[in-house]
Amino acid sequence: MKISGFSFVRNGDKLYYPVKESIESILPICDEFVVAVGKGDDDDSTREIIESINSSKIKIIDTVWEEKYWKKGKINALQTNLAKSYCKGDWCFYVQADEVVHEKYLDTVAKRCEELQNDERIEGLLFKYKHFWGDYNHYFRSHAWYPNEIRVVKNSPDIHSWQSAQSFRWAKTLEDPHQEEGTRKLRVAKVDAEIYHYGWVRPPHLMRNKMKALNSVHWGKDKANQDYDSKAKLFDFGPLDFADSFKDTHPKVMEAMIAKFDWADKLQMSGKPSPMRELHKHERFKYRALDWFEKTFLGGELIGGFKNYDLVNDV
Repeated sequence: MKISGFSFVRNGDKLYYPVKESIESILPICDEFVVAVGKGDDDDSTREIIESINSSKIKIIDTVWEEKYWKKGKINALQTNLAKSYCKGDWCFYVQADEVVHEKYLDTVAKRCEELQNDERIEGLLFKYKHFWGDYNHYFRSHAWYPNEIRVVKNSPDIHSWQSAQSFRWAKTLEDPHQEEGTRKLRVAKVDAEIYHYGWVRPPHLMRNKMKALNSVHWGKDKANQDYDSKAKLFDFGPLDFADSFKDTHPKVMEAMIAKFDWADKLQMSGKPSPMRELHKHERFKYRALDWFEKTFLGGELIGGFKNYDLVNDV
């Protein structure tokens, strides 16, 4: 059994993505790692940073992001599918450039792949998520955030990155990542492991830049520029006591990045959200009430929510 890691990235360095850490976090259990690196700005060093890992397992695919695909996040799925198409393993382990796996989970993931390799019902593995927010000491696992997602899939040409590359779907042909017709959800099994998502941990000025870049590939450059010209220069994370406190350890590969943390004085630890901006989803009364109910009466189990998968429970 072989496992291929895969990912995509563009301007990862200048936008403060832990792309090197992301790759290194799963590299020990991968026989290869394929990463599609989009041509970035002249002041970005993402490709060089990936090369500095200095591993023969890593294969870089150089790409150019055509702006005609910069709508609804389509380019993200296309880049993900491109990287996956070069994978040669029996399983394909997908990590986005801001997702890191703790070393304590690696053996569990590898063993789960081995157990289910010949189970034809299973097409992927479902991971739990911790979404870090503002700094490395606060995270969300709540109704306002997706609690689970598929990150390992069997290496089939009929499994495609879907929508803006958050998840996967089965389809014989998929002309558009947002296509519903002719697709179905993957049959997945749980794996007792978490993805640590650091996409919302950045200095506030870089968080603003990242949001602008994200909106560019969803709504186009012109709209993103227009929207962000009127926004504050620093991203407002709001009161961090809306989130849970993190008491555990981070992955070892994150040590150097965490040591660079220097924006504590720009964070709001408690109080009320600013009335000068739109509320974050987790700050809205509806989601705070749901969170309280789920944590108080359901042990943290969520009611409903986005589930782009069919869970097989007897494995």
